[in-house]
Amino acid sequence: MFSDNAKLGTFLLTLGLLLLFLGVLFLFDSALLALGDILFLLGLTLTIGPSRTLRFFSRPDRLRGIITFFGGIFLVFIRFPVIGICSQMYGIVYLFGQFFPIAANAVRNVPGVGWIVRNKWVEGMVENVGGQRRSAV
Repeated sequence: MFSDNAKLGTFLLTLGLLLLFLGVLFLFDSALLALGDILFLLGLTLTIGPSRTLRFFSRPDRLRGIITFFGGIFLVFIRFPVIGICSQMYGIVYLFGQFFPIAANAVRNVPGVGWIVRNKWVEGMVENVGGQRRSAV
C-alpha cells in the first residue's frame, strides 16, 4: 500500500513532531527544536516526494507562510527558540491550515480520542483555523 520511503517518511515526520513537542515542553530547548525541524522537513519530503514538496513550498499564494515557517526554523537554529517557534506555528497554520479539517475528520473515528474532536468547541476551532470547506458545485 505505501512505499518504503513513505513509511520511513511518516516515521520521521512523527518523530520530528514529537521532538518539537518535547523541545517546547523542556522550556524551548534549541537542540530538540532544531532536530525536530530537520526530521519534520525530511519526513515530509520522504512522505509526499521531493517534487511535490518543492511544489508545495514554492506556490506564490503561500509566500507569507513559507517565509514565516522557514524564518522560524532559521531563528531556532541561531538560538532564538521562543520567537522561532511562534513564527513556525504561524507559518504552519498558514501553510497547513486547509488540511486541519481533513485530519480532524480522520481522528473522529479513532477510539479514545475521537470524542475530543467531536466536541463542539474543538470543531469550531478547527473550522476557524482551517477555513470552511466549500463544495465545488
